[in-house]
Amino acid sequence: MLRRRQFIATALATAFVDFSGAHAADETLRVFWWGNPDRAKRTGDVIKQFEAAAPGVKLTGQVATADYWVKLSTMVAGRNVPDVFALEPVTFADYSRRGATLDLTPFTDSIIKSQDFAPGALQLGTVDGKLTGIPTSLNAAALIVNNEALEKAGVAVPTASTTWEQFKSICIDFRKAIGSGNVFAVGNGARYSFVFEVWLRQRDKTLFTQDGHLGFEEADAAEWFDYWDQMAKAGGCATADIQALDKGNIETNPVATGNAVMAFAYSNQLAGYSALAKSEMSIGSLPIRDSAAPSGLFYRPSTLWSISPWSKSPETAAKFIDFFVNNPNAGHSLGTERGVPVNTKIQGDVAAAGEKVSKQAIDYIVSLKDRVGAYPPAIPIGAAEFSQQVLTATADALAFEQITPSDAAKQLMSEGKRILGG
Repeated sequence: MLRRRQFIATALATAFVDFSGAHAADETLRVFWWGNPDRAKRTGDVIKQFEAAAPGVKLTGQVATADYWVKLSTMVAGRNVPDVFALEPVTFADYSRRGATLDLTPFTDSIIKSQDFAPGALQLGTVDGKLTGIPTSLNAAALIVNNEALEKAGVAVPTASTTWEQFKSICIDFRKAIGSGNVFAVGNGARYSFVFEVWLRQRDKTLFTQDGHLGFEEADAAEWFDYWDQMAKAGGCATADIQALDKGNIETNPVATGNAVMAFAYSNQLAGYSALAKSEMSIGSLPIRDSAAPSGLFYRPSTLWSISPWSKSPETAAKFIDFFVNNPNAGHSLGTERGVPVNTKIQGDVAAAGEKVSKQAIDYIVSLKDRVGAYPPAIPIGAAEFSQQVLTATADALAFEQITPSDAAKQLMSEGKRILGG
C-alpha cells in the first residue's frame, strides 16, 4: 500500500512526460499519477493509444514518486489539480470530502461504461453518496503460501474453508514438525489492521463506522489479541523480535526474510512475495470464522482515477478514464501492475496472455465473486495513525509479553477513541 509518510520522507521531483511528442491539439489535458518507471511506461503506452484514438487531444503525463502527496496537496490548495489524477483508498475519501474531486455520476455509462466492471466496483469509488473515483484495478486481502514448505513438513495447506482455529493448529503443527530454528508458519497477525478488519467483518463488526469511529468493542479486541497470544506462545507465529522488524512492506515481512512460509497480504503482492521468497507461492483466502459466517473479504481498489473539479475538459477526461479501464489494448499494456483489471472481460484477456503469477492473482479475485461483502465505510482521517502506529505498537507490546490481551484491548480502545473520537 502506498504510504504517505514514505513519500514525504524521500521527496523527489515530479517528472513531466510528453509521451507522444509535440503535435497540434484542440485540447490539452494533464494526467498525474505516482509510480516506478515500469508503471510510467505502461501508463505512457495507454496515453499514446488514447491520443491515436482521439485526434485533437493531447495528454501530458506527470509522474511523481516520493513527493506525490505533497505535490497534490499544493495543487489542490492552488486549484491547479491535473485534469485526471490518481488516488488510493487511504486518501481517497479525504480528497473527495475536501471538494478536490468531480462528481462522475453524469458520465457513468454515458461515457465511462461500467457494465463489465466487477460487481460492486463503482461502490469502491463512492464517498457520501457521490461517485468521485473510478477504480483502475482490484485487490483483496489474501493468504500467500509456500505450499512446498508446508507439504514437506507434513502439514495441511489452508483452504477457503479453513477456520481460524484450524489455521492455528496448522501453524503450531508446522513449528513442531520443523523443530528449532527461526522459521515459523506465519507472522504475528495481531498487528495487521487489514487482517483484523476481515476478522471483525466475519463477526458482523467493522474496523470503522460510517461516521468515522471505531466499529468494534473492547471484547472484540480482547478476543483478537487472545487468539494471537495463544498462537505466539505455542510457537505458531514469528517471535516478537522477528516480527518487530516487519515495517509493513513485502521486503521486511517474515516470509521475505526467510522466517515464515505464509504471509497475510493483498492479492496484487503475490509477484513480489514470489520473487523475494525465491519459491513458488500460491494464493488463497484468509481463514474463516465458520461455514455459516461471512468471509469478511471485500474487493478493494488498488488505485482510482479522479477528475479535477476545475478541469476545463471533464468530458474528455472521462473518455480517457473509460479508455484506460475498458479498452482491451490498454488492458494488455497495463497487465496486473496496478492490480487485477476492474473490467472482467479484460481480466480474462490478461489472464490468458499473462504469466503464471498474474493468472493466479486474477483467478483468486474472480474466485471471490460470490464471497465478497460490501465495501467498508470510507476510511476516516486518523485511520492511518490508528492502524500503522497504535495497533502495531499494541500488538508488539503483547508479543513481547509487556501487557496481557485484556490490557492490549483496553489500550487499543483508549487510543483509538483519542484519535477518532467517540
